[in-house]
Formats: sequence, structure tokens, C-alpha cells
Amino acid sequence: MTDQYVPPKVWTHDAESGGRWASVNRPVSGATHEQALPVGEHDLQLYSIATPNGQKVTIMLEELLALGKAAEYDAHMIQIGEGDQFGPGFVDVNPNSKIPALVDRSGEDNESVFESASILVHLAEKFGVLLPEKGSARTQVFNWLFWLHGSAPYLGGGFGHFYAYAPEKFEYAINRFTMETKRQLDVLDKQLANNEFLAGDEYSIADIATWPWYGNLVVGTQYDAQEFLQVDDYPHVQRWANAILARPAVQRGRIVNRTWGEAWEQLANRHTAQDIDDVLALKPE
Repeated sequence: MTDQYVPPKVWTHDAESGGRWASVNRPVSGATHEQALPVGEHDLQLYSIATPNGQKVTIMLEELLALGKAAEYDAHMIQIGEGDQFGPGFVDVNPNSKIPALVDRSGEDNESVFESASILVHLAEKFGVLLPEKGSARTQVFNWLFWLHGSAPYLGGGFGHFYAYAPEKFEYAINRFTMETKRQLDVLDKQLANNEFLAGDEYSIADIATWPWYGNLVVGTQYDAQEFLQVDDYPHVQRWANAILARPAVQRGRIVNRTWGEAWEQLANRHTAQDIDDVLALKPE
């Protein structure tokens, strides 16, 4: 093998090698510039962008509203490509500078909630839905919720990065993470062969967390890799992914804090249900 990379004794940051996200990726944390966070009128203030991790929370909020819960929210766009997540206001909510981040103002003191799984659990427990209160059913939801949070980095930061975003195509990296992604799809397919939803017969936060990653992947709205991954080999994942995509709350939540795609898929900021209605109305019949 020629031109093999040999790691130096001490690593140094080379911003030019970072590909698409080179301008915002860095090896230190904390704020880099002054930027206040916008605040709307509702108790729930979400700061996000419609990546899979961001879609988890907007879908959850729309599912809560569909169930008649008092979960009205403002969703403010965080332009991660421009470094909005490194403003001091955002860092105060999430010291890790990652979306999504939520501020719940319904109590005596504002509560900052970050990490998408933590936000989903917070909202499920706050409103008493989409997470069983106790017993085996609750354990199964947590099993699959935490499976997702252990597995998705291999899909996103691994397969997605090297297949879709890296400045060069590296065969070893693509092969390594393709193998793992297909293994994960096989895990999901076998689970869904005998269960309508991931944790059993009931739709839950496990499905809401997992669909934006693996559902988007198999229906073709993430990485454009259906043929490469042969997603038709996973019919039970396909069935589950399409069934969830058909849910009105998912169709609503997936477009919030999104500024790419078709016109009827883009809503930078959401403050009322009418904001979503107006965008979805642009879709041709």
C-alpha cells in the first residue's frame, strides 16, 4: 500500500481536511461569538435544525399536539453550518453545542434539556404518553431507545459521513460502516418481523427516535443510498418506515426547522400550527 497515513506523535488540528463541516468542527467547546437566542411565547422553546436528531423532537411535539396535549411550542432554527450553536445563549442551554436543545418554561424555573433522548423522555413523562409508566413495556422502550443512541452514530458519523460528506471516498471506511449499517438494519428487520413497532404493539418514543435515522434511510430521504445498501432486503423495516411516514404528526414534524428540499418541506421557524399548515398546503395534489 502506498501513501499510507502514519499518525504523528502529537495530533494537531487541520481544519482544511474536515470536509463539509470543517468550518464549524473544532477540538474545543464553549462559545465563540455573541449571539442571543430568540424566545417565543410558548412554554416550550426548541432550538434545532431538521437533521435526524432534530426531527425526533419536532415529530414528538407534533405527536403530543395530535393527542390533544398542551404542547404548543416555538421552534427556532439553529444554522449549524454557520455556527449558531456556538453562541453563548445556545451554550447556556447545551454546553455540548449540539442540536436539539429545549427550554421548558412551564415550571417556577426554566429547565434546559439537551440530548434528544433526554428531551423525548422529558416530554413523554411531562405529558404521560408514548412511554409506559412501569414494567416490562417501559423497559422494552428504553432498550430500543438506547439501542438507537448507541447505533445511530455508526450510521450518521460513520456511514453517512464517509459515503456522503467526506472530501474523498475511502474504501476502507465506507466498507467498515456499510457493514455495520447493514447489520443494524438486519437487527431492526428481525425485531419488526414479530412486532408492529420497535418495542412491541404500541408506538412509542423508541419509534420516534429511530425513524428519523433508519426510516429516512430506507425511504430514500437520507444519503440517497437505498440501492447501495439494498434496503429492499429489509421488508419489515420498509413496512415500519412507511407506516410511520404516513402519520400526520410525522409529516408535520419532519419539515420544522428545515430549509432544503421541496417548498412544501421547508419551514425555518415554527410558532403556530398554521405555520405548518401553510407550508404543507404548497404540496401539489
